[in-house]
Amino acid sequence: MTTPHLGAGGPRASAVRLAGVTKRFGDVEAIRGIDLDVAPGEMVAFLGPNGAGKTTTIDLLLGLSTPTTGTVEVFGMEPRAAISRGLVAAVMQTGGLLKDLTVRETVEYTASLFADTRPVDEVLESAGITGLAGRRVDRCSGGEQQRLRFAMALLPDPALLLLDEPTTGMDVEGRRAFWAAIRADAERGRAVLFATHYLEEADQHADRVVLLSQGLVVADGTGSQVKALAAGRTLRATLPDPRPALLEEIGAQPGVDQVDLRGDQVLVHATDSDAVARWLLTRTDAHDLEIVARGLEEAFVSLTSSTRQPIPTGGTR
Repeated sequence: MTTPHLGAGGPRASAVRLAGVTKRFGDVEAIRGIDLDVAPGEMVAFLGPNGAGKTTTIDLLLGLSTPTTGTVEVFGMEPRAAISRGLVAAVMQTGGLLKDLTVRETVEYTASLFADTRPVDEVLESAGITGLAGRRVDRCSGGEQQRLRFAMALLPDPALLLLDEPTTGMDVEGRRAFWAAIRADAERGRAVLFATHYLEEADQHADRVVLLSQGLVVADGTGSQVKALAAGRTLRATLPDPRPALLEEIGAQPGVDQVDLRGDQVLVHATDSDAVARWLLTRTDAHDLEIVARGLEEAFVSLTSSTRQPIPTGGTR
């Protein structure tokens, strides 16, 4: 079953296309049937719990593995062919660095492996590590090493950039600079597909969120559209006398699926927020009540908490 992309606009040439893809490892079915289309210039967040199939999918796009069934294409060709033409680069979490070299020496050595690359100083600046050029790699923090991997990935000026937990170890300033550089690249037409556990990064920076669970795409759309798939809203109110019996009574109201108490603040997750709000305001001393849509974290938990079929979320490309 296909989960269509919600974005507007007509068909465009695909940077990435997966059609009916499955992948088995013995008796384990890591991917159970994925259809995915990523256009040039799109920033797509690839989310899912451990074991959802994110890394397996990235391996397929890098030509490190082949699908059991289905088609994987990168710019209309097999992944290995696209990589051999310098169209694809990846930033992984670990590995690939020689500790005794300096940052500049690492980038220069990597550049020597390609027939044609961007200038070393240019990629150092794009990655925000010009000031670290003379520092040995083993003296760099984990976040600085991630930015070095980013600089290395930019050398061939790829049309598709695959990122696996790209900001692991970075401080707040480093993350901000990193995502600014990624956004600038996307605006120039580079497609970006990134896997992350930082849900706020996906919400803030991705044009589109693809949510995997147990080898299936269970949601595909903008952050707002994916959040809207998690039924219900959250009510927050000040409750002067939060007695256990009252909290139990709130939890027994129709549509309420969770009640949390934080000091004198009660948080109520409900599918019928209007009815619960009316009850709180007329039957209790609750005040300062606000109702908010669930966030991406709540949607993530709701949509991946059990085995489910892909959710049609409207619109096609």
